[in-house]
Amino acid sequence: MMLTISDLRQRGLILFEAISGSRAYGTHLPHSDTDLKGVFILPEAEFYGLTYVPQVANATNDEVFYELRRFVELLVKNNPTVLELLGTPEDCVVYRHPLFDSFRAEDFLSKLCRRSFAEYAVAQIRKARGLNKKINHPEPPQRKSVLDFCYVTVGAGAQPVATWLERRGYAAHQCGLANVNHLTDLYALFVDKTSGQRHGYRGLVRDPETSQDVQLSAVPKGEMPVAYLSFNRNGYSTYCRVYREYQEWKQKRNPERYQNTVQHGKNYDAKNMLHVFRLLRMAEEIASDGQLHVRRPDREFLLQIRRGEFEYEQLVAEAEALVERVSNAFATSALPDTPDADAAEQLLVRTRRAWYAARPGHQP
Repeated sequence: MMLTISDLRQRGLILFEAISGSRAYGTHLPHSDTDLKGVFILPEAEFYGLTYVPQVANATNDEVFYELRRFVELLVKNNPTVLELLGTPEDCVVYRHPLFDSFRAEDFLSKLCRRSFAEYAVAQIRKARGLNKKINHPEPPQRKSVLDFCYVTVGAGAQPVATWLERRGYAAHQCGLANVNHLTDLYALFVDKTSGQRHGYRGLVRDPETSQDVQLSAVPKGEMPVAYLSFNRNGYSTYCRVYREYQEWKQKRNPERYQNTVQHGKNYDAKNMLHVFRLLRMAEEIASDGQLHVRRPDREFLLQIRRGEFEYEQLVAEAEALVERVSNAFATSALPDTPDADAAEQLLVRTRRAWYAARPGHQP
């Protein structure tokens, strides 16, 4: 069964709807998107059928509605996104059915918030570090080849294969490689110095730009290697992974956020770091006073982060110190270890029964 948000509205299935995200936090800018979140209840016949729908979203995922059961499941896990719905500022509430008044944040807050809020923030710090590294140490536009990871023995040392070839006046197509028994990724290197290159060596790689491995040749019996070549296969594999991740990041990055990152000159995703501090400070408030403050009292500080007014290293250091503070606050918090799952289930059942009982055509 396919449901759209338009279907939820037309069929009167919405229990709660609110503007979420930066506009709820108070950290929005004039060009900020308007995100919508909400809760709906499946019609009785469809709920009891085979096609339960846990959530409905639009194509860009900035409008998401959770079915009541899924909503309560996430509340019991202290999921930040759904908990924040219960702390929505009144000026962001689009619609609230009277039945939704029974859902209160304080009935669900627990020490699980340390993990759900703080550990998510830690993941965002790692993401910020990765972005910082990509911006400050971008991969060169020209992709490296297998040959860039090949070295030739010279005395007791080694030289990059390109340097070795140049210094000896050899061409790569004159060369042939053969396996060395019992030694992984080490090859005997032969050079065909005959007129017309009668040995027919195949070179070091099939294609310098696309080959993923070195190329072996048939070597005439009695030929002696002039040196040995080592292929740093692990180094090449790591490089390929990093290069691929960098290219994917370049392709998928949000152009507006990236330009903001470059323009403020601090080389970090300011929006990402804003959420790090928002989540950690919310977690500390939950642990200390059992309150969920969605509309941020520290709005100006968060906007300073977004404008790039702090150095990256300073923010990361402060965030890591705040993580430690949050951990300590939850260790001594009076909050329960977990929400009361039985009470949550009873609330879920009561709400669904009351909703269905009030619907036309309901059979008691």
